[in-house]
Amino acid sequence: MAEAVLERQRSSAAAPVTVIRAHLIRAFKLSVALVAFLLLWETVPRIGLVEKIFLPPFSTVVATWFELLVNGQLLANLGASLARSLAGFLIAITVAVPLGVVIGWYRIADELLNPLLEVFRNTAALALLPVFVLLLGLGETSKVSLIVFACTWPILLNTISAVRTVDPLLIKSARSLGFTPLPLFGKVVLPAAVPMIFTGIRLAGANSILVLVAAEMVGAKAGLGYLINMSQYNFQVPQMYAGIVTISLLGLAFNAVLVGIERRLSRWRT
Repeated sequence: MAEAVLERQRSSAAAPVTVIRAHLIRAFKLSVALVAFLLLWETVPRIGLVEKIFLPPFSTVVATWFELLVNGQLLANLGASLARSLAGFLIAITVAVPLGVVIGWYRIADELLNPLLEVFRNTAALALLPVFVLLLGLGETSKVSLIVFACTWPILLNTISAVRTVDPLLIKSARSLGFTPLPLFGKVVLPAAVPMIFTGIRLAGANSILVLVAAEMVGAKAGLGYLINMSQYNFQVPQMYAGIVTISLLGLAFNAVLVGIERRLSRWRT
């Protein structure tokens, strides 16, 4: 009896160690490629394979990043970019998700709107940048509108596909139980469509940052794209790379937030 108690105590003591070891192994697997890339970035300029003036070591870029953070330039430009990106992204969600549900559910809406959607979704957003500037000027309206255009299509197309691919047996079962159209949408169709809709939303989140940077290089007075462009013109190369790193970190943070929201809305799947 005593031996069994001791064995259970040893097992309960070893369990946290096993969990910690599993987390460490997973963290190593996830970070090994990134660490190798950063080491390569640090080493290549220092051993002379690339001129430091064109590709400064990663440690120099990090030092410049903290300088920009301390003097306020980084936060000011990040705030301007984040405001534009979020505004365009949220407007795109507000427009694209309801429109995608309607097109995916009602065949007549699909037949009427599909030709127009095919034309616009195959038009690159950046190709329309001069058009938005000519029509809306160099101010905030043209930049936010371009982000809305770029973000709308992945959300819209994934929403349409999500609604169309809901298991017909679920819909038939709900109707047989007496569900009217509104509860059918709220209780069956939308929950089943959430994962694919969020795939489109995550793609749109990446688009909102990529398009924003290009838009900020034309006529902007603040923003990460403006910071990178001005740094290039003034040959402040470490500052330029610091802006690029900030965009990458912003994209990672954006995606992490969206993944967290998706998991919370899709808890039924677990």
